[in-house]
Amino acid sequence: MPRLAKEQLEQIHKERKIQIAQAATKVFAKHGIAGTKMSMISQAAGISHGLLYHYFNSKDELFTSLVKSAIETSTTEIQKLIEWTGGTPLEKIKLLTESIIDEDGAPFFQLLHIARNSKDVPDEVKELLTNYSLDFYIKQLFPLFKEGQENGQMVEGDTAELIAAYFTVLSGVMVLGDGYPLPRPELLLRILIKP
Repeated sequence: MPRLAKEQLEQIHKERKIQIAQAATKVFAKHGIAGTKMSMISQAAGISHGLLYHYFNSKDELFTSLVKSAIETSTTEIQKLIEWTGGTPLEKIKLLTESIIDEDGAPFFQLLHIARNSKDVPDEVKELLTNYSLDFYIKQLFPLFKEGQENGQMVEGDTAELIAAYFTVLSGVMVLGDGYPLPRPELLLRILIKP
């Protein structure tokens, strides 16, 4: 096979996998793991049912792949945000909040919520969620929230509890589903801002 044709096929394969992942994330976020069928994903992705199985052998494999990707993306993005030298801690947390409730980010957050709260997730997902629990994210965000408290921008108190409250509010907002308008990040952040 000519090199150019091989590279083109690899690019098509990569693009198709992204297309499937985006569609599957939205379907899982809306219907949960138990309520999602592979046919729903293939329809949302605009591909044939058989072609979907060319990329993923099962719904569990696809779901696991999406959860892995969501965890990798979230941890990488949070780390970049923490290391970013511009902006105050509160500005950084606002950016994080905007990305979570953004139309593109929300399905990933919902997917992780479903993975954490569903009984019928694959064992590999359960193991991943043990390693990347809420405590993991609290530890990752702790320096940023602590700095915000120390510079007087954010409310005083137990930093870990504040981060947990932040995620609780976000989780509540994200699971409301269609028909509920998402609040502005500034409104959500009022629980963090020192009066």
